[in-house]
Amino acid sequence: MATTTLETVQPRNYVGFDSITSQIEKKLLKRGFHFNIMCVGQTGLGKSTLINTIFASHLLDSKGRLSPTEPSRQTTEIQTVSHTIEENGVRLHLNIVDTPGYGDKVNNERCWEPIVKYIKDQHSAYLRKELTAQRDRYILDTRIHCCLFFIQPTGHSLKPIDIIILKKLMDICNVVPVIAKSDALTIEEQAAFKERIKEEFAFHHIKMYPYDNEMLDEDERAMNSHIRNMIPFAVVGSEKDIVVDGKIVRGRKSRWGLINVENENHCEFISLRNFLTRTHLQDLIDTTSQIHYETFRSKQLLALKENNSASSERSRPISPAFGPPLSGPAMNEYHPGQQTLSPRGVVPAAH
Repeated sequence: MATTTLETVQPRNYVGFDSITSQIEKKLLKRGFHFNIMCVGQTGLGKSTLINTIFASHLLDSKGRLSPTEPSRQTTEIQTVSHTIEENGVRLHLNIVDTPGYGDKVNNERCWEPIVKYIKDQHSAYLRKELTAQRDRYILDTRIHCCLFFIQPTGHSLKPIDIIILKKLMDICNVVPVIAKSDALTIEEQAAFKERIKEEFAFHHIKMYPYDNEMLDEDERAMNSHIRNMIPFAVVGSEKDIVVDGKIVRGRKSRWGLINVENENHCEFISLRNFLTRTHLQDLIDTTSQIHYETFRSKQLLALKENNSASSERSRPISPAFGPPLSGPAMNEYHPGQQTLSPRGVVPAAH
């Protein structure tokens, strides 16, 4: 069938449908926006401090000890902290998911499973709400839109456990790697470290956000290419105010100088913040919905369809020509791997 090209028609007089963008904006501003960000990394890399620095607000309490007498305050389980931030009339409902530092124990076998399970559970919860007969007008979105992966500033290479966790995460969420506390490295060490990390990403086929697609224009492709060249972002976080040239800025003060976190010559914090909030915030949300969630959803529904077909084949009566009908224990035979869809969603069989 031949495709026809639709001709663009220009109205002779003003109609007014160009105001649809302002209509959409008005509705969205009333409802507000939801953004869910997860922090993954080893203990003591400044995850809470960086989140507070990005959003210029005290949203998370640091787990670091302020005196030798204080007990250790590590995150021992996945915690979610919710805040509503308003800026120039735009409300952002922010959910911050803080995860326990991995690799801290003697036995770190499968220490990534709680993190992966949490992300998949949010997809599953959203799918259950979608499949209900009377679903909410606006489904509360708890799916992880961005995962900040904190890399320890060793200056050498990624640890084997880092590579394993990155490969687990890249298929289920948007991963943005950052080198935490990058002021621990010199400029030369930082550049060499970033190059080694990029080589390891390529060798292990680890794909980081942002992704290209056919819908992007040339400017968007160029921006994504520039961001990929910067990844991983070498960042420094700080909530403290210091005075630099008579101006109050956020930074860190040491005996050998000052680090202004908003100075691009000192670190790449500004590039990370602009990337997350000013240029790719909506794309992070859309990519989660259109790629990661759709992949999860299609797998679940296909598995449900196959199991339902297998169940109907097993329960179909057998005609006398092919033998006697099934009865007794055979009718209730348990089939390993069988899944059912309860009111709460797809339920795998117990093993």
